[in-house]
Amino acid sequence: MRVLVVSAPLVGHVFPLVPLAVALRDAGHDVLVATGGGALAAADAGLPVHDIAPGFEFGRIALRVFPRHPLIARAEMAGTAGTRGAGLLFGALNDQLTDPVVALATQWRPDLVLYEPFAVAGAVAAARLDVPAVRQENALFDGRDLVRATVARLGAALRRHGLTELPAPAAALAVAPPSVATQGGWPMRYTSYVGGGELPAWLREPGERPRILVTRSTLTGPGDRGPMPAVVTAAAEVDAEIVLVRPDERSARSLPANVRVVDWIPLDEALPTSAALVHHGGAGSAFGALAAGLPQLATTGPGDRRHNAELVARRGAGLALRPRDITARALTQLLTDERLRTAAVQVSREIAAMPPPPDLVARLAALV
Repeated sequence: MRVLVVSAPLVGHVFPLVPLAVALRDAGHDVLVATGGGALAAADAGLPVHDIAPGFEFGRIALRVFPRHPLIARAEMAGTAGTRGAGLLFGALNDQLTDPVVALATQWRPDLVLYEPFAVAGAVAAARLDVPAVRQENALFDGRDLVRATVARLGAALRRHGLTELPAPAAALAVAPPSVATQGGWPMRYTSYVGGGELPAWLREPGERPRILVTRSTLTGPGDRGPMPAVVTAAAEVDAEIVLVRPDERSARSLPANVRVVDWIPLDEALPTSAALVHHGGAGSAFGALAAGLPQLATTGPGDRRHNAELVARRGAGLALRPRDITARALTQLLTDERLRTAAVQVSREIAAMPPPPDLVARLAALV
């Protein structure tokens, strides 16, 4: 079976698709990943990758689209736009991706197309070739809502390829633990490829004090520095070892004695020896802490950050705060509030009970 895996050209979108792509490859199937930009790093997992977005810069799309929709743009920056802002951005992106993805699929002739909700160009290609399309969720939104919002802005691209609407997928893979978010489809355990970096020996063991990992987004906008500055300001009053992962230059200056700095690391390997995670509200970071059973502090902000943070807080597995509201008291609560830890462990067990990606391979092959 030949499987074309289609992702938006962003690291946070393609890495959650890599474990299933690798499982398909290891089962003897031919796999090709179609993406671009920083997401071409999926090749480091040993997968063949095709660049469908040469010269991609996400900021250019935002600068072109948002000025025409100022109210949605304002809501998107506040994290209150729901799927409207994403529909604008990724509708414009998929309008660019559809032609090269269809051309690649026409040449490579896949038997099945696996795509993520923000890469509906893959579903268009599957429809053109009349092969099964499978949507794999990679976020905490319901992918059906994301696809609807994106396709609503994709009329011209659909018409170019002889479609009046996007056919329903042959199957969908739901990765969110049901107690946190609802997604339709076959359940599959969320796992994500972690590219680059090596875990220092001192991070492989628990420290003398509880350890709080602090990360930031791989995709930031103007003035968006995430949680690190506030954490550094509060750190001296917290009885913990605080580790900044890949901090910006400004955040790494004049650090308190209990703050350490590391570059890129495989976060999934560092979480088991840590006590909590503070992050920017991205879905991958939220999933990582949930899978590890760690309390998390997720900051609210643009895009899906508020949505993700509030879902985690609603489940009781963490705190949702604006970056400027991070205090020593909030960081201490992460370490001492047993209700947060209990809820996080419950979700971790829920995730562990979901089928891992290799268990889905035969079921996908049966669709062809």
